[in-house]
Amino acid sequence: MDITSIIACIPLFEGLSPQQCTALGAIAVRKYYSRGQNFFAEGDEGIGFYVILSGKVKVFKLSPEGKEQIFHILETPEPFAEAAVFTGQHYPASAQALAETIVLFFPRQKFLELISLQPSLALSMLALLSQRLRKLTILVENLSLKEVPGRLAAYLLYLYEHNDDSATVKLDISKNQMAGLLGTIPETLSRILKRMNEEKLINVSTRSISILDKKGLTDLAEGARKLA
Repeated sequence: MDITSIIACIPLFEGLSPQQCTALGAIAVRKYYSRGQNFFAEGDEGIGFYVILSGKVKVFKLSPEGKEQIFHILETPEPFAEAAVFTGQHYPASAQALAETIVLFFPRQKFLELISLQPSLALSMLALLSQRLRKLTILVENLSLKEVPGRLAAYLLYLYEHNDDSATVKLDISKNQMAGLLGTIPETLSRILKRMNEEKLINVSTRSISILDKKGLTDLAEGARKLA
């Protein structure tokens, strides 16, 4: 499939005319990244943004002590680094491929030139930025106000709700990555998963978790319950 046809299928660009998709295709560059390869590091010049065609990407920060805090784990067809398009500043976090990943890269300057000619291109971008801001607000709230069991319960409920309400959610990231996403360490995460399993809130398998007591998880996420 050619780049223009791919762009027409990306939700971020939903509703654009064939001519607009062609214009975007003219500036897009298809890039390939191996597992563990960085797209950019925090502080690098914000030269453009990416849309994932296949693979998986984590967006994260490292503390001066080397502790990793993951903000997003993204898959196709999600974009990332789009804030750099509007701010013109350096990337505020780092991004790394968690698997072999193919992306479309949109250079900032060329994209801005397109927006100046076709302002409707910016509307979908702004809507996406608003959604990301809401997710980050929830993340900050969880990290600052909830203990780790509450954060984990909220995360499992999020997976449940985005899995067509299936009682079994697939774990497509490692426990180390999940710990980084929840602002804890793998040992603490494993201990809490074991306690949740013992209290029959969940049933933990190698690559999946079954939700046994949704109300109990909700109470834990909202602070109305604590683990024994």
